[in-house]
Amino acid sequence: MEEFIQNFIFEFNRTFIAKDRYSLFLDGLKNTITIALAATLIGVILGFTIAIIKHYAKDNKRLKPLEIICNIYTTVIRGTPVVVQLLIMYFIILVNTDNSVIIAILTFGFNSGAYVSEIVRAGINAVDKGQAEAGKALGLNKMQTMRYIIIPQAFKNILPALGNEFIALLKETAVAGYVPIIDLTKAGAIVRSQTYSAFFPLLSVAAMYLTLVMILTWVLKIVERRLNTNDRN
Repeated sequence: MEEFIQNFIFEFNRTFIAKDRYSLFLDGLKNTITIALAATLIGVILGFTIAIIKHYAKDNKRLKPLEIICNIYTTVIRGTPVVVQLLIMYFIILVNTDNSVIIAILTFGFNSGAYVSEIVRAGINAVDKGQAEAGKALGLNKMQTMRYIIIPQAFKNILPALGNEFIALLKETAVAGYVPIIDLTKAGAIVRSQTYSAFFPLLSVAAMYLTLVMILTWVLKIVERRLNTNDRN
């Protein structure tokens, strides 16, 4: 046991303390959280917008061109690996941009938007059609009905699926290191190359991701409980 403790302290010191390597992990953690939060915001905005366009395009021919664009977007994004999208964004589309974090945010945001749109669309379709008729009877137009009646009900239904998508997005940011970004995974790889030890750096990175996922899961459960409490009240 004493030998294990000594080895643990030795590995901890050379992974985090020696040469201030902890700063690499702090930078990686900051970039990972920044990318995940900003990409989530973009994904939610894009997802809800696309889902609403597809919903109303069924009865509005003027929205058909937008629906076609949305379908192409979701097909391409869902049909290609996110790491390939990241490389295309970095080496082709935004080749003149020096801020790799912005490139990662846009890439993961656009990727998430395609998946969120299908989740939201399924949630909207699951809401009883009578709710839209009730909104019309109350004198609400289509957008007001969507905003005040349909979206709130759909959001409660899709919250678990959205939570899973956000957790998946957080873990997908691990490939951000394919471009010049120090995220958690890249920080672990750098430390591993400096210490010639893979065990402690990689396990530390895994523990950090696990902690972030557990925190996000806990927050989502709190939101779900509050929504369920409001329903009962």
